[in-house]
Parts: sequence; C-alpha cells; structure tokens
Amino acid sequence: MNKSFNRAAFWLSLALPINALAQTNSVSSVETDDDNSAIILPEIALIGSEEAVATLPASGAFIGRETISRYGTADIARIVQGVPGVYSRGEDGYGLFPNISLRGVSTERMKSVTMMEDGILTAPAPYSAPSAYYSPNAARMEGVEILKGSSQIKYGPHITGGAINYLSTSIPTERQTYLKLQYGSNHELLAHAWHGATEELEKFGTVGYLVEGFFHRTDGFKTIDGAPGIADRDDTGFTRFEPMVKMFWELPFDKYHRIEARYSYSELDADETYLGLTDADFRADPNRRYSATRFDNIATEIHRASLRHIMELTPKLRVSTTGYLQYFQRNWEKLDRVDGVSLAQAMLDTAPGGSLAVIRGGAAGTLSVRNNAREYAIYGIQNVISTDFDLGPTEHDLEFGVRYHYDDIDRFQWDVNHTQNAAGAITASPSDPLGEAGDRIQESRALALHIQDEVKWDRFTVTPGVRVENIAQFYNQNTRRTDVGAPAPASGNNHITALSGGGSIAYAITPQWNTFFGVHRGFTVPGPRAANRQDLNEETSLSFELGTRYTNEEKALRAELVLFRTDFNDLIVGGNLAAGGITENVGNIDSMGVEMLVAYDHGRANDWAIHTPTRLSVTLTDASLDGNATNLDPDSLFQGGVDGNRVPYIPEYMINGEIGIEYKKAGAYVNMTYVPQTYTSASNSRAPIRNDGVPDARIGKTDNYFVTDFNLRYGFREGMTFFGGVKNLFNRRYIASRHPYAARPGLPRFFNVGVEMLF
Repeated sequence: MNKSFNRAAFWLSLALPINALAQTNSVSSVETDDDNSAIILPEIALIGSEEAVATLPASGAFIGRETISRYGTADIARIVQGVPGVYSRGEDGYGLFPNISLRGVSTERMKSVTMMEDGILTAPAPYSAPSAYYSPNAARMEGVEILKGSSQIKYGPHITGGAINYLSTSIPTERQTYLKLQYGSNHELLAHAWHGATEELEKFGTVGYLVEGFFHRTDGFKTIDGAPGIADRDDTGFTRFEPMVKMFWELPFDKYHRIEARYSYSELDADETYLGLTDADFRADPNRRYSATRFDNIATEIHRASLRHIMELTPKLRVSTTGYLQYFQRNWEKLDRVDGVSLAQAMLDTAPGGSLAVIRGGAAGTLSVRNNAREYAIYGIQNVISTDFDLGPTEHDLEFGVRYHYDDIDRFQWDVNHTQNAAGAITASPSDPLGEAGDRIQESRALALHIQDEVKWDRFTVTPGVRVENIAQFYNQNTRRTDVGAPAPASGNNHITALSGGGSIAYAITPQWNTFFGVHRGFTVPGPRAANRQDLNEETSLSFELGTRYTNEEKALRAELVLFRTDFNDLIVGGNLAAGGITENVGNIDSMGVEMLVAYDHGRANDWAIHTPTRLSVTLTDASLDGNATNLDPDSLFQGGVDGNRVPYIPEYMINGEIGIEYKKAGAYVNMTYVPQTYTSASNSRAPIRNDGVPDARIGKTDNYFVTDFNLRYGFREGMTFFGGVKNLFNRRYIASRHPYAARPGLPRFFNVGVEMLF
C-alpha cells in the first residue's frame, strides 16, 4: 500500500464516524492549574485523572497533557521516568521501540505489559506475538495511565507486569483548533494539529468530531561510516506520520445512548539498526554506526478502527460494547550475520581481516541482511456492564466484562547477501528465496471474562476481582524450512486456560491520608509456536503491595510510599531480541522493593506569586533469580543465570527529581535522573563471554548515568505558548543497552524550540 494511497484514504475516511471524549476548553500552559480537566469516559480509562489516583486502592499513576507537553518529547521512557516502579531500557534514543518494565519484570519489548490505547489492546498481536515493535506515539496523547497493583485484574492478557493505557486526543466541547510546531537538533521537525467541535442538534441529539494530524521527522543523531561510493552520512533518523479522525453521536432518546467511532493510521520509516558498537569504538564516538548497517531500515504501517456503543438502561446500570480491529504491516531490513557468523560473535572477532573488519568496511566478506517481514491482524469485541447499588451499610460498584479477541502474525523472511570486497565496496547482492529465512503463521482466539466489585463501607474500600482467559492457539510452519534449534512438529494446536484473581483493601485514615494493601495473582501466556513446540506453561505471578498515600491540595503536598513483592514463576523469555532462538520458561524470579514519591510546591502552599513545583521519586528494587535459570538456548538474556543473580536491565535503584519555577506566564523546569549500572544478562558477567566460553557482545554491564533535562515555557498571550528545552544538558555519554547487539548510546545533548496555539 503506497504512501499516496494512504494519505488519500485518510482524507476520504473523514466521512467515517469516530470515537470521542469530552475535553477541556483550553490547551495546557504554565497558567493552567488543572492538568487533567478533560472529561474521560470510564470505558476508555484505567484511572481517569490525577485526582483519582489519590483514592486508588492500589499503586498507579496518571500523567496528564500538561506534563506530556512540558517534557517536549515523544519518548515514553522520558515521560514516565518520574513514576516510581517503572524502569526502561533505551534502544534507539527516541523511544521508537520502548522496553519498559514495571516492578522488575523483563524489559523485552514490553511483552509482559498489557498495552492499550483508549482501553483497547494495541500491541500488534498481544496473544500470538506480544513483543511491542509498535508502541502508541506518546507525543500525540493527552494522557498516559499506569497500573502496577492488584487493580489491573480487569486488563489482560499480560498482567504479571502491569498495564499501560494511552489516552488519545479528546473531542473538544466547543469548536477549537490546536497547532504545535517544534524544531530541534538534527533537523527534527514535529507538527501536531487538530480541529474539532461538539454541536447540539435540535431534534437529532448531540454530535462531535475531531480531525488530527501528527508529523515527526529527524535526520537522527548517528553517522554511518563512509564506504566506497558513499560518503559519511547521517541518514539514521526517521519519519512518522499519524492522522486520526473521531466522531460521536449522543442520540435524542429518553435513555442515554452514545455511539462513537474512530479511525487512525500510523506510518513509520526509520533507518534504524540492531547493531551497536564495540566498547572501544563506543568510547571514541558513541554516535558512530558501522558502514555495514547502511542497508538497515524499518518501514511500518498501521490501520486501527473501533466502534463503541454506550447506553444507560437505568441511572445505575451502564452497558458498553466496543468492536475493534487493527492491521499492522512491517519489514525490518537489518544486518543479521557476517560470513555466516552471528553478530554477537562477529563483533568480537578482532583478528586482521576478521568479522569486525568486515563490519567496519575494511575487509572482504559477506553481509547478510535479513528482511524481517511481518503482517499482524487483530479484531475483537468487548462488553462491559457496570452497576452500582447499596446492600445494607455497603456501597457496591460492580463490573462484569467479557471479550472475544482474535489475533495472528504472518511471518515471512528472507536474506539478501551482499558480497563486499577488501575495499568495502559491494560487488554483488544475491537474494535468497522469499520466505526461506522464516515462513509461518500463528493465530490465537481468546475469550476473556472478568468480574470486580468495589465495596465501600465506612472508611474501608474492598476490591475483589477474578479474571479468566480461555485461549485457543494454532501455528503452521512452512515445511520447506525447519527453524534452527526448534523441535518438531511443523504445525499444531494448543489450548490454555489462565486464571487470575485477587483484591485490595483501602482505609481512609483522614480525607487526605489513606493506606492500602493488595494481593494479586497474575499471568502472561506464551505464543502459539512456543506453547506447542516447547510445551511451555503460562507465566504466573503472586504480588503483594502495602502502601500509604497523602494528598493535601491546600498545602500543595503529595506523598506516597509503597512496599511491593512479586514472585514470578515459569518466567517466559525469548531467545534474544535479534537472534530469534527459542522461547522458554527460564524459572522463577523474586522481585521486591520500595517506591517513594514526594511532590511539594512551597510557593503555592504559602500563596507566593512564584510557584515552586518540586518532585522526588525513588525506586529501590531487588529483582533476582530464585533458583538457577532452566533455559537451554545460548541466545537468551537468561543464559547462565544462577540462583541469586540479578535480573538483566533492572537496576537496584533509580532516582528522578524535578524542580520548577513558575511566575505568571513563564515556567522553567529542571528534570534529573540517575540510574546505576545494570547487568545485561542473567549470568551477571562483566566480560563479553557466555558460560560456554563463546564470545558474546551482548553480555556485560550498562553505564551508570546522570541525565539532566531543562524545559522552558512562556505564555506569550492567551492561546499561545512558546517553549524550548535541552535534553541531556551536560551531554552525558553512556551505554544504555547492549541489546539487540553490542553497546548502544542514550540520546546525546538535544535542543528544541516551538510554539503551541489554541484558537
């Protein structure tokens, strides 16, 4: 499907009805006190507002539009860095492929986190292939919600690691137009615009609409080494285009009826690679890329649509039915092997004329570039019935939900083998037969049910809940090729029934101070191929949390302290983010820790003209193996892990703080993050070598880093705000990750300026 057709399809789709929310009448600025004044329907929200967090009977966070806008970034990792209990592993510097962990679960492509947009599953194939090569674009959102505690039981299928919900732009309650233009380092250009309105029709009820467009491009901050026929080049960036259209219709009936519909499209073209650098080359220039990566590119396109009907049969009985579908297509062309050798070993072959010399363009050899082509499809329908009633001295808010979901992945891969001479020039580029490097289909059909009751009695709130998922799985491997290291059969069926349950109890000590305790059994399910060929069990978890929360708006003070423990059983991990390999149950993990958050505005508390918003969040985590890792695949992050070793990429602690000064129309904010070193494999080895003695560039440690971001906003006049900022103010160089292959940097110093307008 070509780009011109996609854009034409978008403009024609304006005739479609689209999903909506009611929203605030003003864009966020430094003069806005209410960050989350949008009316967010309960059908699309996990929490709903920052104010709702104060009474949540579990640990969670709501990040509103003002905060997202202030950070001036599309990187979800930077947006959530102030939330305790949330860890991230950088990969590309821009957050295109986030790796986020909640409370010590594996960071692999967010595969253990249920990811949603407006309450609808949004990973490409959350059951059949959960690794998130697509994540919603945080820069176009008006809110991000995170649940880490037992209240996540309503959201599956991956509830050992929590849930993240992105809230897209709401339909405005009056006619409005919004425009944001931003320019930054490396010729970054970001444009975000929407126009919408809500109209009351005399005889036909109320209708609303919103048309939105988002464009983001950059040249990237890395430079590819020159090679014969090409000079050094910096085309390592990306282009992202995302339009969306929404509509709603509230029917003129006695009983409340609302019909919503939405269509959105996302297109990404990124010159991104899996390959990093040797440590020596990284220390010399972390923003370098080897000439062998000049062929690497990922192109994706996503179509999403939903139709929702909400009705209130009585003032206390509400029924919501949502149908959804999504189509995701991508091809990631990336360097896979050098002279038949895995990149994990090739990077450490430093002999004259060896594999590293070939990668650098200084020796003859063969560069095998794999086309990792995929097509994903999901569709489903979910129904939620909610009612509230009194039973004796107790108040009940009961919810029952059912969802039928289908998703599949069609994997179709082949290699292009570039022959390179001793001068680094490509002399031939023969292609293997299409599908030769992987040709299989995986499908999942899931019926999920949940029931949860929020019971209030005096100062107590008790929230029990149960979730059950019945999943039928199927896969078919093309018999012309047998996957390396994978056992037979070539096709098969599987069935999983997974049960989750738990509850929480909260007690309001005072109107401002409450405490809560929760217990939750979670699960995450393996994909069809792994469940069939490796006979895997679903991963389960038993989590506990004990917390207290204090919120005093008059004193501008908010504080939270949470103790947590999660025991993971039969942890599911893949072979490697790049090498494929075998998905396995690797054993058990114990994760425990402390989450602390304090936010205080001394200026506002004392009625100063100058406000001083200040926040500090600290997370302490001990995530370690309980017993030796049981996996056999040498490509796994957990290869060689023994009892007591730390989980890869989960630091022992993380500290984030922000200090701001606001005066009338101006605001300045300094955000600081410190993260210590982490091991990059469960073997906890500092040397780049596996337990079997094989060199491996993915094994070692990351660097500790202290990164400071500075942001400035000025309300020039009503409806217009100028902003600017510097990310990584002191240009800290650090190894953020050694996956997929070898050392990879975080974002270097980055400047941007821009303007927001609402009229």
